[in-house]
Amino acid sequence: MNQWLDERLHISRLNDKFLRKAFPVHHSFFLGEITLFALIVLILTGAILALFYEPSTVLVKNPLDPTGATVPAAWASAININAMPFGDMLRRMHHWMANLMVGAGLMHMMRVYFTGAYKKPREINWWIGLLLIIFSALTAVTGYTLPYDNFAFTTLKVVVGIASSIPWIGEWVGQAAFAGKFPGPGIISRVYGYHIMLLPGILLALTGAHMLIMIKQKHTQPRYAKELAYKKIVGVPLITQQTPIMLMLALVFTGLVMLFAAFIPVHPVEVFGPPSNQSPIVKPDFYLLWVFGILAILPGSLEFNLWGGVFNAEFFGAIVTPGIIIGLLFAIPLIDRSNENQYYAENPTDYPVRLALGIAFFVMIAVFSVAGYRPELVLSGVLTEGNANTILWILAVVLPIVAYFVTIGIVRGIRSLREADEREMRQAAADD
Repeated sequence: MNQWLDERLHISRLNDKFLRKAFPVHHSFFLGEITLFALIVLILTGAILALFYEPSTVLVKNPLDPTGATVPAAWASAININAMPFGDMLRRMHHWMANLMVGAGLMHMMRVYFTGAYKKPREINWWIGLLLIIFSALTAVTGYTLPYDNFAFTTLKVVVGIASSIPWIGEWVGQAAFAGKFPGPGIISRVYGYHIMLLPGILLALTGAHMLIMIKQKHTQPRYAKELAYKKIVGVPLITQQTPIMLMLALVFTGLVMLFAAFIPVHPVEVFGPPSNQSPIVKPDFYLLWVFGILAILPGSLEFNLWGGVFNAEFFGAIVTPGIIIGLLFAIPLIDRSNENQYYAENPTDYPVRLALGIAFFVMIAVFSVAGYRPELVLSGVLTEGNANTILWILAVVLPIVAYFVTIGIVRGIRSLREADEREMRQAAADD
């Protein structure tokens, strides 16, 4: 049978080229696989949820109100999903798996950055990875607007406001992207199309390209492989050693997410209620909280006209600043480049400036994320209404600088200790 199949499908070639691919033996290389597992589970849970969700703003009877009050069909369908056996569990799993996907993807990119694995010939995969993170976040945002409760309604209002803040073309962009003036009758069906078709299609295409390039170029080898077998691929084959490890990892993380879903509620649509004129306190998930923080501490009076276009705080906080940061991330392989192909992961402490800049960047993002809780900081008395913005801006500038120089100092200390140990070893060898 094997020979018959091989003569027709050339299975042996597939085995030699793909199924025998060597995977590096290092825990940090599992981050990309966790991201892929999360995407698969998201597709499966999303497909089930889509069977019972109604993407419509048409008014129907409120399933929680026996008096006959009407609510949008999207909100009512979310309530009905919660009432189904394991329906609420499925929604929670979908939510936490989305957070896991973005979180694991971010950690995967951190590993790539700190080990210099974005250098030649892997620049393209760095850019694709960034696009995957961006579109994963966009997919998640469109997802938690679908229940069309008061939380989702307020979120959509913010998103439409950001899109409409683009000078000259903002109003056209907002109406084109969200099916007319907000809140239009077609907004949920439009966002639903983005969430289940357009954005997942882009994610799958980028994921496929990312994996094909990785298979073609091979993984960046861990540092130990350089001494173990120079310019040779060191690792375990996909079949049969790596596959059981991957399956076990997928089951473990799926189980952990199920535990989260069982005990930690998310987005209680019945509490927020259907859309209303009263806007609840809305905060995005962790991966977009820093953008929310920038908006929170930018003065609302920041606005001026230029050549007929209006430039306001929303535009600078949610489009310009994130755009500059993302642009710098895309430029990393062009700034820190190599003329030779890099086959091995670099020791982060051998590149103190790169390490320090990375630490400073994450400190800045952390401060902006804390700024997202500005109202709570003021209410608790930690900050006052008068000094909150000033203090948070000072922290956003000063703490990254401090983190940079502290990291440089620590790395220099580590390198000094390492050099001292090497001198002692050479001296001991000479004495022998």
